[in-house]
Amino acid sequence: MIKQYLYISTAPGLSDEQVEAIVDESARNNTANAVTGLLFYNGRNFLQLFEGDGETVDALMVRIKNDPRHDGFSVLYEGEASGRACPGWAMKRIKTADSAPIRRETLEEILPGNLKDDLRKMVLNYATLN
Repeated sequence: MIKQYLYISTAPGLSDEQVEAIVDESARNNTANAVTGLLFYNGRNFLQLFEGDGETVDALMVRIKNDPRHDGFSVLYEGEASGRACPGWAMKRIKTADSAPIRRETLEEILPGNLKDDLRKMVLNYATLN
């Protein structure tokens, strides 16, 4: 079984370069630890889904939660899946268009097809509202 987490947090004012550095570091670490996932940043909030071995992602969750670059941390989902939703993404940063309708349409095309319906809905709602 694969364990998945979805969380949201607040980190206003990070530059695009800082966010890209976070994504690059995450992708390196995730590859080494067989963790996959995706990340959104809208200029104020992170929404991240990551998945992998239970002990590995539990430890990662503790590190992320304690990272001083963000606060207002809230776990939206913690659960198990029979397979990975993002098998090819060590850490995929998803950038979306400015208008909400275009964002939703773009995300419908980008998001993995095997993402659980409740997780898909949370991701789409976040991206559409922010």
